[in-house]
Amino acid sequence: MATDTGDYPRPRSKGIYLLPNLLTTCCLFSGFYAVVAAIDKHFDHAGMAVFAAMIFDTLDGRIARLTRTESFFGKEYDSLADMVSFGLAPAIVAYQWGVVRIAEYGHYWGRFGWLACFFYAAAAALRLARYFEGLPSPSAAAIVAAFVWFFSEWHEPGLAGLIAAFAVTATAGALMVSRFGYPSFKQFNLDRRIKFVYLLLVPLFLVLIFADPPTMLLSMFGTYALSAPLLWVGRRVRRLVRGTPSGGS
Repeated sequence: MATDTGDYPRPRSKGIYLLPNLLTTCCLFSGFYAVVAAIDKHFDHAGMAVFAAMIFDTLDGRIARLTRTESFFGKEYDSLADMVSFGLAPAIVAYQWGVVRIAEYGHYWGRFGWLACFFYAAAAALRLARYFEGLPSPSAAAIVAAFVWFFSEWHEPGLAGLIAAFAVTATAGALMVSRFGYPSFKQFNLDRRIKFVYLLLVPLFLVLIFADPPTMLLSMFGTYALSAPLLWVGRRVRRLVRGTPSGGS
């Protein structure tokens, strides 16, 4: 009969790598703080927190690859942290900022607002669970956070601004589960040689971002999100033009 003196084999202790998982924890904390800031109506801080989460999310995977400390636990933990920071946090930020305001224009407008937020959160979960195409969840989160951050500087955006905010939220969610292909900046090779002029673009972008963070970040990530659909439309138009017979009636 087994007793508590060690008759059963003890489970083997499995450690985890500190540095990459610490960065993932910082990503998770940033997403949590974005939610808390949104609840406290500090939408500029919420936007900053989402972008901080993006930085930590980029660093944890790269550090894990560089130090050869990738693990199954790390990948699962990263996905859970991403769901909080890039799925729930942006949806709650948009909800806290706009649903009460838009509900003042009618019950159905309020329903449209929270449904758009839920759709975004569900799309982020699907993107993280199974999709390898579509807009990356950090970029989708950046669009929503930057849009709310940008409009939060206005005391009253009006019905048009609120509709635009929730339409952007829903569109970002739809792009996450679309079949559009986007380049991944996580796979960018830092060891690759580049032209000197490209290096000069880095401080230029930093200056522009710090000059007006919400406007520049919204412009940058909005352009990135629209690039794939616009390229797809351009290819379809070229195919139609090439397939049109000359001299047609």
